[in-house]
Amino acid sequence: MKIIMLGAPGAGKGTQAKKIAEKYEIPHISTGDIFRANIKNNTELGKKAKAYMDQGLLVPDELTLELIMDRFEQPDCKNGYVLDGFPRTIPQAEALTKALSENSEKIDFAVNVEVPDESIVERMSGRRACLNCGGTYHIIFNPSKKEGICDKCSSELVLREDDKPETVSKRLKVYHDQTQPLIDYYRGQNVLREVDGTKEVSEVFDGIINILEA
Repeated sequence: MKIIMLGAPGAGKGTQAKKIAEKYEIPHISTGDIFRANIKNNTELGKKAKAYMDQGLLVPDELTLELIMDRFEQPDCKNGYVLDGFPRTIPQAEALTKALSENSEKIDFAVNVEVPDESIVERMSGRRACLNCGGTYHIIFNPSKKEGICDKCSSELVLREDDKPETVSKRLKVYHDQTQPLIDYYRGQNVLREVDGTKEVSEVFDGIINILEA
């Protein structure tokens, strides 16, 4: 079962991807993890990616795709995978489709976790992080016992720059401009499935399982 996860930043697709991977015993693949693993293992592809990253540049699509296709050839992918964070643009999606078809493979499901923008802004701007121990909280869904103080190490909790409403709104704009067209692309491929991401995590997961096993 080859699955792509779609959804805006903060929609919870990463959480769902991990749960799907656990249930079906297939790897949860994110581009960040692939980059880190190749750089750590000093592979040829890793060296190429590091050269771009060291200059603060984005890794080109061709190289990213090469790294992903290389990952798909690992033994743990024989029964499928959950791909999270790629593709982000139509050219990336088209290149992935072409690369897979050359191996007589294709994506089975593109699962879009749907959450309205205003819910995402509320979700993310409610996050609080402990910069000391890495603990994470949410002022509504997962508050600390003492307001503004980490339960684990008693350090002050902060609203990270990434989670500020204005930053979230900018990220959502980029998402809608670049990534939203993927929804139409995979709908055209007849593999798009949509799930309501505003529900509880377990309910969203149940909805995805119903889709995958329908």
